Amino acid sequence: MELKLLTRPFTRWGVILLLMQSCLVSAITLDLNNDDSIRNAAQTAARGMLKFYSGHQPGNIPGNLPDPYFWWEAGAMFGSLIDYWFYTGDSQWNDLVTEGMLWQVGPDDNFMPPNQTLTEGNDDQAFWAIAAMSAAERKFPNPPPDKPQWLALVQAVFNSQVARWDTSTCGGGLKWQIFRFNKGFDYKNTISNGAFFQMGARLARYTGNDTYAQWAEKSWDWSRAIGLVNENYQFFDGSSDLLNCSELNRIQWTYNAGIYLLGAATMYNYTDGSPKWRERVQGILDGLRPFFQANTYIMSEIACEEYGTCETDQKSFKAYLARWMAATTQMAPFATDFIMTRLRACAAAAAKTCTGGDDRTACGLKWTTGEFDGSNGVGEQMAAMEIFQSNLIAKAVPPLTNSTGGISKGNPGGSSKGSGVESTALRSINTADKAGAGILTILLLSTIGGATYWIIGP
Repeated sequence: MELKLLTRPFTRWGVILLLMQSCLVSAITLDLNNDDSIRNAAQTAARGMLKFYSGHQPGNIPGNLPDPYFWWEAGAMFGSLIDYWFYTGDSQWNDLVTEGMLWQVGPDDNFMPPNQTLTEGNDDQAFWAIAAMSAAERKFPNPPPDKPQWLALVQAVFNSQVARWDTSTCGGGLKWQIFRFNKGFDYKNTISNGAFFQMGARLARYTGNDTYAQWAEKSWDWSRAIGLVNENYQFFDGSSDLLNCSELNRIQWTYNAGIYLLGAATMYNYTDGSPKWRERVQGILDGLRPFFQANTYIMSEIACEEYGTCETDQKSFKAYLARWMAATTQMAPFATDFIMTRLRACAAAAAKTCTGGDDRTACGLKWTTGEFDGSNGVGEQMAAMEIFQSNLIAKAVPPLTNSTGGISKGNPGGSSKGSGVESTALRSINTADKAGAGILTILLLSTIGGATYWIIGP
């Protein structure tokens, strides 16, 4: 009798301990050799991401994330969900995506809603356009006929940014901010110009209109001349036009490299394998190495993760590098082995961090730790989702064009308002524009040699 009394509590506690231990095991199980496992992992991460979104609920504004998230990240989130639908075939969130994106197009159909005037920069606007570009390329269900169409939205954004190409300082480029009264108006940053470059490349490929490609080429040449991308294909954050871009903020972010990577790969595809663009794609790939641990190939946001200083925006940056690396394999297949080795390693590592939250599926920020690090939000969930679903890219149809099955309707002369400059249509590159890049290289690279480190505030 005494033995039974002693062993029963032990048995009950043993069961409890076993249950507790089982809860500590990752709720996201990932078998990278099983497509259903990858889809399930992506779905779990997506569901966790959407816990932070309430725009579809009564009384809230579609397309907006709550504080502390800025408006642009909602556009990035919708882009990730378009990817999710494309990779997995799961359409459960398609209506939510369409509603949120169309709600934020603004009166000129170029993603400039008036209530975002105090926060919207060129890069913010571009992230929404890039999501719409993916919708066009992936044949995401079209909006209703009486609403703006995906391709037309991208063209309207691109036209509005052409009107903002600023030659008054630094020989050209886009400013970070659209409106003079916003902090950062005197900063020409890499992500804004990289997004413009990528949009131009993808619009050229989709439409066959070479003017877009000319603008993409011009944007690349300017970025190189200023030094935003150096000879080793490192991408720095930006430069002040108050100094005529003679000094650089040399901090490096994953998404700056990623946005140029897909742009360059798309130009490689558009130009039927131009050696020049192949060299640039390869150079960017080589330049990515510092973001990946040498032995494990696991990605890290090196500017902030190690120091615990990543801000809300920066916690999402790995999502975009993962997204654009995967897409690069379709535009520049020679990059596939390099990229997939890293996407697979990162997916396996990210899954190990998805043990947080009440349901033990919340994903962490630091994939290098092998465990949940306590940091969770839209960015962390989006990054995990993108790295999971990117491992389905090999079986995905390449991005469509208007001659290979794309069905999105465009408007080449769409709105170019929003910068205080009226411009009615896409302006062609002229001889002076092309010559300017070469002259700029000579003048500016001589001044950048002794550049100092400086960082502009958020």
